[in-house]
Amino acid sequence: MTGLPILHAIRTYYGGIASGFCGVALFLSCFFFTLGNITGTGAGVNLIFGIDWRIGALIMLGILAFCYLTKGVYSKVEKGITICIIGIIVAFFATIIATGGPDAGAMFHGLTHPTLPEGSLTTALAYISTNAAVTAGIYGTYLGLEKKWRKEDLFNGAMTSDAVTHIVTVVLISGAIVLVGAIVLNPQGIAIKAPAQLGELLRPFLGSAAPIVMGIAIIGAGFSSLLGNTQRGVVLLNAGLDKETGLESKPVKILCIACLAVATVICFSYGGSPTQLIFIANVATSVATPVAGLFMVLILWKPELYTGYKTPRVLQVSMTICYIFAVYMTIIALRTQIPNLINSFIGG
Repeated sequence: MTGLPILHAIRTYYGGIASGFCGVALFLSCFFFTLGNITGTGAGVNLIFGIDWRIGALIMLGILAFCYLTKGVYSKVEKGITICIIGIIVAFFATIIATGGPDAGAMFHGLTHPTLPEGSLTTALAYISTNAAVTAGIYGTYLGLEKKWRKEDLFNGAMTSDAVTHIVTVVLISGAIVLVGAIVLNPQGIAIKAPAQLGELLRPFLGSAAPIVMGIAIIGAGFSSLLGNTQRGVVLLNAGLDKETGLESKPVKILCIACLAVATVICFSYGGSPTQLIFIANVATSVATPVAGLFMVLILWKPELYTGYKTPRVLQVSMTICYIFAVYMTIIALRTQIPNLINSFIGG
């Protein structure tokens, strides 16, 4: 509605300090996700070949650096990644069918009788931070700029069809994983603590091939996230500081490689599992959300944006309520998580 990607809009309305602060906060959030993605790709190689996950991660990082430095390579790699992700979706739904599906009565009872166990708000924050990340939304406005989207595309169906496709895909993937976990692992009292255990989710359908298939899927998804998330963090940092944001620009590519190098050192030193590192990323995202989200809400209420258009009052009110909810959950989560994170790093 402003005709600008979000961080540039924040700079226009609220100045360079505000946009710079948001850019740095968003970059740090993405950086923590990069840590998890590095161990994730290494874990995928480990599941397939049985080699040390660090060696696997280094192999995938080398391929990634080649993609960054060579034009046109990633578009070809992306097709293979897409096939891997589609394959894992099919495998999860096939597993649901092979196991007979969830207990309909128990599932209905759970959905109609919700409870709030201890620590559930923090878990909810992790899910929201992953599936409704402000970093992804803001980055999306820069991708929209690359696609030449304009204000008119809000009303002609272009943005709507793109959004619906992504939302449905996320719901299908997340829903399938949660259902399979509930059917296969929960009755045995098993909680996922290491990536190798993910292969057990598909064992009822794939048998001994489950770890290999899961390994391929983790490599594909992790590699895609590693490349995309690193670019996202660098673009948001540069946008906040009013620097070059083009995905094909040399400064962005060089900074991406530098970030990967630093993240690899930290990741190898920490030695934690991807699930732990990604949870840290969710907490980091929950800090970035109140910072950048506040300016997004303030801009959304500016009447000059809607000259010639009907003011989207429901959207404005909904966005404000969601922001207040996110801030509340952030405060609750960080009260306990920040001390725990500090202690974990000191102990490690």
